[in-house]
Amino acid sequence: MALAANPLSKSICLAGTFESVGVARGFVRDVLGEGHPDIDVVTLLASELTANAVRHSRSGRREGGRLVVTVAVGDAGVRVEVVDEGADDTVPVVAGREDALSEGGRGLWLVREMAAEWGWAEDGVGRTVWFHVGADGGGLVEEGD
Repeated sequence: MALAANPLSKSICLAGTFESVGVARGFVRDVLGEGHPDIDVVTLLASELTANAVRHSRSGRREGGRLVVTVAVGDAGVRVEVVDEGADDTVPVVAGREDALSEGGRGLWLVREMAAEWGWAEDGVGRTVWFHVGADGGGLVEEGD
């Protein structure tokens, strides 16, 4: 997926703590600008991936853990990547919709449903989870479509 010949790309390195989730939200909003048509969707999904990195990877499990959030904006939309320190005991899995009242387990489900595409990769050093929201609003289906 190509965003543009020279997409705007910015990254921020964050502590592996839940306080970083709010920082990541603010970072995404600053990169996109308040007038961006997909700001709410991209902010929500970036927040979910950041929280997952803190909750499920070594970035959030060890003292001094770090993660990196990258936002790339181009003609074809927005791509967000969250790179964490990986985990030996978990891989990104989209949870089913077992319990509508559960307090967790919906992050990747939201990413799958609202992004045009998403995925993850490991390289031995860490894990990258990413999503792309297209210039037309990504994969979000409006009620009645």
